[in-house]
Amino acid sequence: MAASSPQGRPALYVALVIASLGAAAPGPGERAGASAVARVTFTDATLPAGLGSVVHVHGGTGRKYYIETVPPGACWLDYDRDGWQDIYFVQSGPLPGTPRPAGSPHSRLFRNTGNGTFVDMTEKAGVANASGYGNGCTVADYDNDGDEDLYVTNFGPSILYRNNGDGTFTDVTESAGVKNGLYATGAAWADYDNDGRLDLFVANYVDFTMDDQKFCGSVRANRRSYCHPDAYGGLPDVLYHNEGNGRFKEVARASGIWDPDGKGLGVVWLDYDLDGDQDLYVANDATPNMLYRNNGNGRFTDVTALAGVCCSEDGKPQSGMGVDAGDLDGDGWQDLFVTNLSNETNEFYRNLGGKGPFSVDTYPAGLGEVSLLMTGWGTDMFDYDNDGDLDIVVTNGHPMDDIELDSDIITYAERPFLFENDGRGRFAEVGRERGAYFGALDVGRGLATADYDNDGDVDLVVATSNRRVTLLRNDGGNAAGHFITLRLEGVRCNRDAIGARVTVRASGHSQVREVRSASSYLSQNDMRLHIGLGEATQIDSIEIRWPAKVKKVEKIGPVAADQFLVIREGSGIVAKSGPGIAAR
Repeated sequence: MAASSPQGRPALYVALVIASLGAAAPGPGERAGASAVARVTFTDATLPAGLGSVVHVHGGTGRKYYIETVPPGACWLDYDRDGWQDIYFVQSGPLPGTPRPAGSPHSRLFRNTGNGTFVDMTEKAGVANASGYGNGCTVADYDNDGDEDLYVTNFGPSILYRNNGDGTFTDVTESAGVKNGLYATGAAWADYDNDGRLDLFVANYVDFTMDDQKFCGSVRANRRSYCHPDAYGGLPDVLYHNEGNGRFKEVARASGIWDPDGKGLGVVWLDYDLDGDQDLYVANDATPNMLYRNNGNGRFTDVTALAGVCCSEDGKPQSGMGVDAGDLDGDGWQDLFVTNLSNETNEFYRNLGGKGPFSVDTYPAGLGEVSLLMTGWGTDMFDYDNDGDLDIVVTNGHPMDDIELDSDIITYAERPFLFENDGRGRFAEVGRERGAYFGALDVGRGLATADYDNDGDVDLVVATSNRRVTLLRNDGGNAAGHFITLRLEGVRCNRDAIGARVTVRASGHSQVREVRSASSYLSQNDMRLHIGLGEATQIDSIEIRWPAKVKKVEKIGPVAADQFLVIREGSGIVAKSGPGIAAR
């Protein structure tokens, strides 16, 4: 989230970059060398869905407290297990130490009614996080009882809400031992030791307190600005091991996950080396990003330097905010995509086989110049047009609300990006052709994807700083190509099957997905796996490597396309439905 004045650049170079932001790209539904497919449009469904009252408040008073620039995130979850994705919006509200009168903004949980609308269930559910200055969230069934629990990261003590299974939650933070108490930002669940119980990683950001407010900006003009993260020291992250009795044990340093000077924001668990256990990537702000390889014995090794994923192509630490992992080039290996500050670029780290370094392919992939003047936050790899490859969405917005006083080319509100994959890991920015929102300016932060209307294409929600949220409904993705959506249910492994690796083969084409909890920026996507199939109407096979100490691979198929399936470990398909119906 590094805030800084724009660096000087040659005028011709800047002009070329600005021109590239509006340059012609392949037309709607097209990829290089391919005929056009059905038009896909993202429609702003915020008001008709009943979410128009969800407005983030950072509590700013003009004193530019550092914490105001970071939140918020949002999380998709099916908290009532009815097969429809509900959503939790993190709220920050009044600044810590200031009064919180009745009616102050708080985090909100909305239940999906199944007819395109949402109903606020926060009070009944008991998940308002009313006393916390919220940043992000992550969701998983940590106690393996069949329903999804919720962890909310705060500036100060975070909160773990255990799902009671009856539409209500209980705050079990103290008894579980996961309060943290530091400046928590990104968090994600994974079973790093494959013991069948989900563990929790929490990134901590900077060593800031409300009493340690520094003056940044112009002294002569008496104008305060938000500080650069270099003004504050970093904090170590925490790793909570699930002990299986409702309690967790903090084991970060003992496990080898130790970066005392890091300034963590985005986090993602992935199996980058395909050895069957979960590795960890942390996007740090103005300090090197970190990749920890899971050794398979409860310990991790810092392989950041070996893998070449710490920095820009020229070796400089950047302002890492959001991160996602996925197979962008179709070779079966998990690649990484990290969002950064303006005057840097977002970075695409291509996985070349899991053993040696990644390749920094940002510019060759077409993801460099277009992002140079923008500040990226939330991001996701998803197949929005069901053509069988992963596209990329990025929400943008500068951290400094007065940046326009210092720059005539960088703005506070910025338009988001939608990058279309040509199937080989090369991209064209096509956002403006996919809906009005992608041509408008917003102050994006968190972003999460889900097929909330169960119609066979993936929708978006954007959480913004000090503004109203935006729900974008995908209209036409299900006409552009066929799909399959999978919800995995563990029996011996963790109930959510987080860490499972799924290979779907159809018409001679293979696609790989991993089940994971949070990624993006302070946010979490629908944990169901949505796989676009293009013109294929049948899946030849679905191969699942379940996350367990004893590696087990289960194969299912053939299966007809355009279905929602529930697959239980050891039992195969236990529920199915077509579009518009919930598979439970």
